[in-house]
Amino acid sequence: MSLDNIELTAFLIQELYKNSLIEFDAKEQIEKNLPVSSFNILGNNRRRVIIIVENNETLYLPDNQLNFLLGILSACKLTMEDVAIMNITKNKAVTYKAIDLELKAEKIILFGVSPAQIELPLEFPLYQIQQYNKQTYITAAMLPDIQDDKAEKTKLWNCLKQIFST
Repeated sequence: MSLDNIELTAFLIQELYKNSLIEFDAKEQIEKNLPVSSFNILGNNRRRVIIIVENNETLYLPDNQLNFLLGILSACKLTMEDVAIMNITKNKAVTYKAIDLELKAEKIILFGVSPAQIELPLEFPLYQIQQYNKQTYITAAMLPDIQDDKAEKTKLWNCLKQIFST
């Protein structure tokens, strides 16, 4: 290997140039615009869509489930910029009131999480769109179950089309 053929990973380049590639004022502005939350979330929550999962193995989701979820979001014309993914096992104080107060949630999708787990005072079946507290809720099966079952995918897709059509 010669010095002419050295390949640097994106992470290494970022570490090498972290102080010179970003202007100081721009970095401050980005930090001001980020929502402040005591919850451990993945995503920027710009469109106030909260996705709650339950996974004991990882901080958020295993890679295959996250990739599947990203495909679902893409089909709904959403990105990680628009949503916040929260693992209920890593956020012990998750209640519907706290989600409303801290994340200003408008739409909440529960994958493998029951409404009772977030102290929602009502129960409703899977794939039923439910309005409560000026928020829209959907409960769905766990992501691996949806990923492997065409009927479950269809039920989820029909709900998502309704709530994201506007």
